[in-house]
Order: sequence, then structure tokens, then C-alpha cells
Amino acid sequence: MTKVLFVGGTGEISLPCVIETLKLGHDVTVFNRGHRHAALPGQVHVIRGDLRDHASYRKLATENFDVVCQFVAFDLADVKRDVAVFGNHCEQYVFVSTASAYLKPPPSYVITEQTPLGNPFWQYSQQKVDMESHLLEQHQSGQLQVTIVRPSHTVRTKFPGGIVRGDDWAWRMRNGRPILVQGDGTSLWTLTHSSDFAQPFAKLLGNQDALGESFHITRHMSAYTWNEIFEAMGAALNVQPHLVHVPSEVLVRYQPEWQGPLFGDKCHSVLFDNSKVMQVAGPFTCQYDLPRIMQSVAEHYLQREPLVQPDPDTHALLDRIAHDITAIPR
Repeated sequence: MTKVLFVGGTGEISLPCVIETLKLGHDVTVFNRGHRHAALPGQVHVIRGDLRDHASYRKLATENFDVVCQFVAFDLADVKRDVAVFGNHCEQYVFVSTASAYLKPPPSYVITEQTPLGNPFWQYSQQKVDMESHLLEQHQSGQLQVTIVRPSHTVRTKFPGGIVRGDDWAWRMRNGRPILVQGDGTSLWTLTHSSDFAQPFAKLLGNQDALGESFHITRHMSAYTWNEIFEAMGAALNVQPHLVHVPSEVLVRYQPEWQGPLFGDKCHSVLFDNSKVMQVAGPFTCQYDLPRIMQSVAEHYLQREPLVQPDPDTHALLDRIAHDITAIPR
């Protein structure tokens, strides 16, 4: 039985991975702050702690886990700490990166693991690239056996966002406010449900063929237009969304902070070729199509909707942009 530690373990992506890892017969422990442990299966061992508490975090090394899955590292200092803690204390360190780390604009609409890394538009992605590079150096030097996994847009309880949170789009739809769509809404975007992501992810754990390798895990060579995504969201919420199309360049003029999620990610049409992970973890088929993805998320959203607190400034800006664009003579 393989001893697997999840740093995180109750998040949007990691919780289904914990469940799938249990199904494969592994012994699973999670380390996190304990805010959402009610969602965990009873077989999971829980260690409550905070990444910022260095003393308690270093104690994890004494457990000598076979596999460590890192879901909540977001800067170089995080992975340098992990190398110090888990080096020579685990047989595989799985770092969850991001598919937005691939070069933007993409050199081809088909993304494979051979696609170069590099995202000049988004600091989040740049940091992930730096972390990947450092970890692979540690792997090559023998300090830590590393596997890198790059999810793209993966959802479970939250609608896909972009320039604002998915909850903001849902709130606007339910309140008859316009929805801003970058470009003409026909660019392609890959959405994957976390449960579909979890199946190949779990099969990489303890897998010798995964060591020293990088994989993205997404829907294979399939995508939806942004118009389809927002229409499906509206259908799941029983509303007809009012879509307002805005060029990405114009959106960024209104709010420069949107450059990262737009130019660094969501305005580019891409398809992900998952052949590499299928060769190592076995073939998989995504069971959640777009309507099912949105319906499953809508169930979660409607439960928490009474607690949603929209930011007035954010929605005032979105309304202003929609007004400005629709006022332009056609």
C-alpha cells in the first residue's frame, strides 16, 4: 500500500483526487488548515496545520510518505521549502502547476507537453514556470523525484470565471445583468470536471514512468466556445444570459489587471492533446460534458447563493463597459 500525502486535499481539484486515490487502495493523508474536512471520506488521515508554521510542516518529513502531492504552492519559496522538507523523505513529489504556463501566444492551437513554456502576460503563470524549473533541477540532481501535472480550467463547485469570479457571472445572470464575453465568443476553451481530472491523476501516483516527467490533464482534443459556455451556465441556472461581446484589448484598457487571464490564457483558442498522460496512466474519457458540468456546479452555487456578496465596484465597472459597448452604433 502506497502512503500518499496531499498538501491541500479539500480544494476544487484536490478533493476528487483524494477520493480517486483511495479507490486505488492507497493510504491517504491530507495536511491543511482543517476548514473543510467534513467533505473528506472517513478513511483519510487528517493532519491539521498551516504551511506558514514551519516547525509543524517540517514534521511531515518524519512520516516518510511514498508520494507527496503539492496542490497549494504558488511561489518559488514554497517549493524550495518542500525540497528541504521532503528531499530524501519521499519517492515521488507531484507538483500541481498550470496549463497557462505554456507559451502565449501559443505557437500552435494543439498543445502538447512539447509546447514551450513561457507566459509574459501573467505573473501567476510565470511563477509556476519558475517553480517547475527549480523542481526539475532538483530532480536531475537527485534531491527529489518530481512529477509535474498541469491542469487547465478545471471545475467542481465553482463556475468558470476569467476576468471576474464564476460566482460573479452567476449572480449577474440571476439578476439580469449583462455578461461580458471576450472577442466574439467563438474562441475555443477547454473545461474539465475535477472528477474526470482525478482518474488519470491518481494513476500517476507511485508510477515509475511518471518520474521526471510533465503532463497536462484536460479534456482530450475537445473544447467549447465561450458563447456555449455562458449559454450552458445560464441554462443550468434557468435564465437566458444577455451576452455582450467586447474585444480583449478593450477590456484590458478598462482594467489592466485583466491582461493576465485574457492575453495570458483565455482569449486563445487551444486544444490539449492528452496522449502523453494516457500512455503512462492509461486511456480515460471525460464523463462530464458541458451541460452536466454546469448542472453539477449550479447545484453547489444555488446552495451558497444567499451568502454571495457582490462587490459593487466590480459590477459597476462591468455594467459601464456593457453600456459603453452597446452604445456604439452598429
